[in-house]
Amino acid sequence: MSENNSTQRVRLNKLIADSGLASRRHADRMIEEGQVTVNGKRVYELGVKVDPQSDRIMVDGKPLRKPLTQKLYLVMNKPKGVLTTMDDPHERPTIAEYLSGVPSRVFPVGRLDWDSEGMLLLTNDGDFANKVMHPKAEVTKTYLVKLDGQPQPHHIEKLKRGVSIVGGKVSARHIEKIKKAGDNKSDKYEWYKIIITEGKNRQIRQMFAKVGFDVLKLQRVAIGRLRLGALKTGELIFLNEAAIERVFLPDNPEEVKTKRTYKGRTKSVKKTAKPASRLRVKKTKE
Repeated sequence: MSENNSTQRVRLNKLIADSGLASRRHADRMIEEGQVTVNGKRVYELGVKVDPQSDRIMVDGKPLRKPLTQKLYLVMNKPKGVLTTMDDPHERPTIAEYLSGVPSRVFPVGRLDWDSEGMLLLTNDGDFANKVMHPKAEVTKTYLVKLDGQPQPHHIEKLKRGVSIVGGKVSARHIEKIKKAGDNKSDKYEWYKIIITEGKNRQIRQMFAKVGFDVLKLQRVAIGRLRLGALKTGELIFLNEAAIERVFLPDNPEEVKTKRTYKGRTKSVKKTAKPASRLRVKKTKE
């Protein structure tokens, strides 16, 4: 790694994220797994700094692209039975099949399980992705959950106090029983709205299993105050700045009325914002 032009040196994970290849967290995993070389030398050290102008950086044997100047932010309504990844060695359906109309490479911010559906953020802005996923940001995620029974008040209180699952202790910020449009009145199953701030693997399924219930259907409908709305399954929308900032406003009846946003300004949660544009994308057929 070059020692010249030290003022131009940046963290390797940030440079990878700025290229639009991955989020900073994913870039860290790539470095730890030995997928990144600098000037022909494999790098495993997190936090290493490089010179974008003089250092030759390769990821999985391919030259790292220059940082993207146009930042893109999208929301996708992920279908059930689709992996939140850009490729799969087993050739299962992935979200990449829905992104043919996006003008630049983007990556998912966080993930939804194979058997879950709903709101998924996508971007090529590594700083934005890192902020959304950082635990300190406490970005709220709102889900609608169909259960195989009806939890009692003591079950709900236990989930609010917190339960231990694989990955650590987690809790619900808010839980309430809801009536979902189109429900069959004879259906014995119940729908609940649950809001969390963590993002552990299969967290909500594990949480309800802790109190004795199976999740039959799971749909994420909001991240912060940015809501899925009427976006159809498999569709994408581009987000404008006002919509992006709503990600950092808490979707919780018990939270305060305002919270600092991504750009550093404080806004009221009552402010509305519409997506910049809608991109209708159908799954690519081979």
